[in-house]
Amino acid sequence: MSELIVNNVSMIFDTPDGGQVEALRNVNFSLKQGELLSVLGPSGCGKSTLLNIIAGFLAPTEGTVSNGTTELHGPGPDRGMVFQQGALFEWLTVAENIGFGLTMKGAPKNEIKQTVDHLLETVGLQDFGQKAIYELSGGMQQRVALARCLANDPDIILMDEPLGALDALTREKMQSLVLKLWKETGKTIVLITHSVEEALFLGERLFVMAPRPGRVKQEYLLPFAEAGLTQDPREIKASSDFIGKREEILSMIWEMEEEIMGRGEAVGA
Repeated sequence: MSELIVNNVSMIFDTPDGGQVEALRNVNFSLKQGELLSVLGPSGCGKSTLLNIIAGFLAPTEGTVSNGTTELHGPGPDRGMVFQQGALFEWLTVAENIGFGLTMKGAPKNEIKQTVDHLLETVGLQDFGQKAIYELSGGMQQRVALARCLANDPDIILMDEPLGALDALTREKMQSLVLKLWKETGKTIVLITHSVEEALFLGERLFVMAPRPGRVKQEYLLPFAEAGLTQDPREIKASSDFIGKREEILSMIWEMEEEIMGRGEAVGA
């Protein structure tokens, strides 16, 4: 059982005017295999920076990220990324997009076909394998992006606002698909979102981050993701427990946003 370990991670960026911005300070947490973490917070709290460090796109100023006993330096096949926009190859078919990583690895054609066929069915696109990407809706394109990530069989799936560009109904359907894939694959998932409702519904664990410097302000252990596997999402989101947590977190983020604005006004003065 591998474990994602973020140990004392800090990140400082140099600015063009010679100053510095402390994006993250001493972030510490670990995720057991199969846990689903959602990360939420006001703009500028460093959540995307944290995700990019875990992905290996950024090297932290201090601290380490490990997958089990292996310290991570740079991107690797043990981590898969799903972006807000699918970042799909327009010149390839749906099936070719999903199998792209396996093709690059030189996997046998029959293995690629079996994997792609299975994932097309898993994400509900079994009749769309030979379609061009531009023929698909935004929600279907994100299904392709999820399937492409899964095809490479990473230990950890990193999601940066993967549903943010979708309409409300499609977004809700995709949330249910994320939960289905989480449970069926047993993958560790870290999901960044600006939506409090989405973070609550998808996060088995939820971090609310505070900005300047970015750090984990509050952690929640939540029952809603597990419930979402068998219960109607609308009923869950309409429950008093869900609404209570949503309002609590919204108030927390609102207070932080007001503090940020107050700082800005003070600097401007």
